[in-house]
Amino acid sequence: MTALHGSAPAAAGRLVRRLPGVGSDAQTLLAGVLRLCDALIVPAAALLAYWARQGSLAMPSLYITATLLGTLLALNFMQILGVYRADALRRPALQLGKASAAWLLATAVLLSIAYLTSTSIVYSRAWALLWLALTVAGFVVLRVVAAIRVAHWRHAGLLSVRVAIIGTGELARLVARQLRDLPDHDYRVAGFYAIQNEPANSGAVPAAGGLDSLLAAVTANEVDEILVALPWTAATNFERLLKRLNAVPVNVRICPDLPILNRAVRRLSPIPGLPTFDLYERPISGWAQVLKRLEDLVLTPLMLLLALPALIAIALAIKLDNDGPILFKQRRYGFNNNEFTVYKFRTMRHGIDDKDVAQAQRADARVTRIGAFLRRTSLDELPQLINVLKGDMSLVGPRPHAIAHNKHFAAIIDDYLGRHRVKPGITGWAQVNGLRGETRTEEQMRLRVQHDLYYIDHWSLWMDLKILLLTLFVGFVHENAY
Repeated sequence: MTALHGSAPAAAGRLVRRLPGVGSDAQTLLAGVLRLCDALIVPAAALLAYWARQGSLAMPSLYITATLLGTLLALNFMQILGVYRADALRRPALQLGKASAAWLLATAVLLSIAYLTSTSIVYSRAWALLWLALTVAGFVVLRVVAAIRVAHWRHAGLLSVRVAIIGTGELARLVARQLRDLPDHDYRVAGFYAIQNEPANSGAVPAAGGLDSLLAAVTANEVDEILVALPWTAATNFERLLKRLNAVPVNVRICPDLPILNRAVRRLSPIPGLPTFDLYERPISGWAQVLKRLEDLVLTPLMLLLALPALIAIALAIKLDNDGPILFKQRRYGFNNNEFTVYKFRTMRHGIDDKDVAQAQRADARVTRIGAFLRRTSLDELPQLINVLKGDMSLVGPRPHAIAHNKHFAAIIDDYLGRHRVKPGITGWAQVNGLRGETRTEEQMRLRVQHDLYYIDHWSLWMDLKILLLTLFVGFVHENAY
């Protein structure tokens, strides 16, 4: 059991290091790991107690029933008592006390059930007492190991939320001081960033750069949250500022020393002693991010296995139909505006420049015979399953566009770059709603962007599964696919 306790927090640490925006999600991840370990400790202690008493691991069915019921009761009482709340996570002794109290309540309920059903005589009293003691011991070991790990992560800065402050004046200085005075050093100021035409009386703190420098820091995963701390007199710059910030995949918050803006405020999120308004939130974060990646890693290999005969047949057909490589590679923008190489089956004649290639049109002379079929059925997208395994794409998400097309539409459509707040997908909400293929007008692309942003704001596992299912029926063939 000790080995289990030691390995789980270590695994959590490795997971924390790999996730972007770790500071803002660390508490969620830690609570989830502790909850999982608690769910394993209770039955493991019951099994160990039975082995110590009977010398066998083959527990009777009534013992198994009591063990499962005890585990369920313990987890529910822990939730009720707030074992996994943020304040308890910061105080291991408080958390241990609550966990032990929850287990005692679960034990009391089990004893009551055994008494009322006249089954108490079936169970060994020594086993029950040993189960109770071993479970508490397991909770102690887990919390001690977790406390040591958390202290190490906090010292290494892994649990700090790295906050970039937009503003260099007195308000920005006061905000930074409030953040630094917080207990446990949960927030760390990553730097101050100035905007153009900031009031002349600003300058209380030195700037690390301008808005371009801030966006570069976000792209480099050096910032978890952005806090706008500009005075009222800087309001004329906000519209341009917010348009630049709407594509970043981190939380963007505004201090209340501002006029009312023409923006939807998602919620009031008070940092202790400092109320702020959330304008943009990092989508698909915390356990949702882990769940979506698991969805990709579980489903993609199955899809590759099922599609293997088709992949081989298509590759042979391309080779027989036309000279040149089987795969078409193109640089596109993905998550957080980072470029990646997307893979497709080649559908155009060899020699087409992948950097500035124009969108395919109906009866396009560049498209080969087999390429026309692949484009009509969307089978040319199958190699992107490799992109999903590599982590550049997801099974479901906004479709990635060629760099030239991306820059063009980003310049004429507001919120277009908001699509890059999540990984691009092989299929998406826009595609299953008939918005695919060539976009001849700005309005067609605008409608596609609206569907992509709707998906980002309303993501759920069930929505992904729904889109994948709809893709089988409506996503492969469409009149605009050519």
